[in-house]
Amino acid sequence: MRLTHWLFVFCITLSWWTAEQNAMDWHRYSGYALLGLLVFRIYWGFAGSSSARFANFLRGPSGVMTYLRESREAHRDAGHNPLGGWSVALLLTLMLSQVAIGLFVSDVDGIESGPLSHLVSFDASRTLAEIHEVVFNVILTFVGLHIAAILFYLLVKKDNLVIAMLTGHRRNVRVKPMQPVPAWRILPGIVLASGVVWWIAN
Repeated sequence: MRLTHWLFVFCITLSWWTAEQNAMDWHRYSGYALLGLLVFRIYWGFAGSSSARFANFLRGPSGVMTYLRESREAHRDAGHNPLGGWSVALLLTLMLSQVAIGLFVSDVDGIESGPLSHLVSFDASRTLAEIHEVVFNVILTFVGLHIAAILFYLLVKKDNLVIAMLTGHRRNVRVKPMQPVPAWRILPGIVLASGVVWWIAN
């Protein structure tokens, strides 16, 4: 999951840069890569290790309020706390929406188009292109909040989450160990993600 996290960072940055440089071929490839990563991450949220599973870090309103009211130091599970879990879910939803919309957009001249743009009218594809830009700005806002939260943990709580996302271990914080799953479970996710991307791209 750590590798997936950093690949998300790379692909979002690449998508922004290619759009700014009008390198639309590479923009399309980065979109396909993001789509594959999202499909794999959703699969891994059900079949992956304990810290990656949605059921282990998504809590209802009462669970989030309990976490906020009580000592936050009580959360010692590997992975996201109840509040961070919903921020992850929101970011995944935004990225999935962004990629899905991008499949249908066309540029002003109708030359550069998403692989599914033929399924909608040109006017609709142009409207979706505007929404595509707006959603990306929303994603940037939440990425900024994500970075702010990391800095808060680093400067106030003295908990370096960047190191944790690189090494898989949190320094100075004792947590319950992650429950891994057999390595073979990665393969169906890769096959599923590759199949979805190939089907849409072709």
